[in-house]
Amino acid sequence: MSVPNVPEPACLIISMLSSRLGSVGLVRPALEREFGTIEEEIGPLDFDFTTYYDNELGAGIFRIILVFSNLVDRGRLADVKLMTNHLENHYMSGDARIFNLDPGFMTLGNFVLATGKNNAHRIYLDRGIFADLTLVFRRGSFRPLEWTYPDYSDPNMLEILNNVREKYKCKLMGLSQ
Repeated sequence: MSVPNVPEPACLIISMLSSRLGSVGLVRPALEREFGTIEEEIGPLDFDFTTYYDNELGAGIFRIILVFSNLVDRGRLADVKLMTNHLENHYMSGDARIFNLDPGFMTLGNFVLATGKNNAHRIYLDRGIFADLTLVFRRGSFRPLEWTYPDYSDPNMLEILNNVREKYKCKLMGLSQ
């Protein structure tokens, strides 16, 4: 029989896609009120992997990666996604979002994004939210899976996430001392 145990907390990362440079400043206070201090802001990074968001967000989309100081209970992923959905809706311009927020939890073994879209490889969490296993950590690096979005498979993104993982690992070592 397996014995249930609570795993170590995860590192919260929220990726923002937008074509408006002021978007981070607009939503940052609300994100920090909800999730704590943003420890690191990475970007803007070019986002030219798809035109899927162009009609809604506009041309010239970039990505900003926000890494939060506070580690979080992995069981909160659905709550985090619902909160970021609320923020997207709150700051809409007419019928269009001005940014897209994709929250994810990083652990030493994987990177999981939250989504409202079901698929064969996604696990249902709660209230219409699914966990998408996006990357696994093997042989010293995060590795994409066959369903990983191209932007998360990009070597630059993998390097960024590997660097964030090293800082997260140091935090976990500090917690266990």
